[in-house]
Amino acid sequence: MPEIADVSGTAALAICESLLLALNDRNILPEREIVGILRDAAAAHSNDPGEDGKAELHGAVAALINRILAGGNSVRRR
Repeated sequence: MPEIADVSGTAALAICESLLLALNDRNILPEREIVGILRDAAAAHSNDPGEDGKAELHGAVAALINRILAGGNSVRRR
């Protein structure tokens, strides 16, 4: 069986997206707070100085989170 790249990361992303949707659907967190969480996460990676040698990874993570925000994947737009 071939090894599939980044299964853990993909699973974590799917779980987090589902949790954000559930929190919004149950009126625990409003859309603006969920969007704020995602923006904060993107900013943390965008502003990372790359001292850990993973600047490219941090940039890619920020870009992915920003695509999620743009696509509305983690918030059901009302």
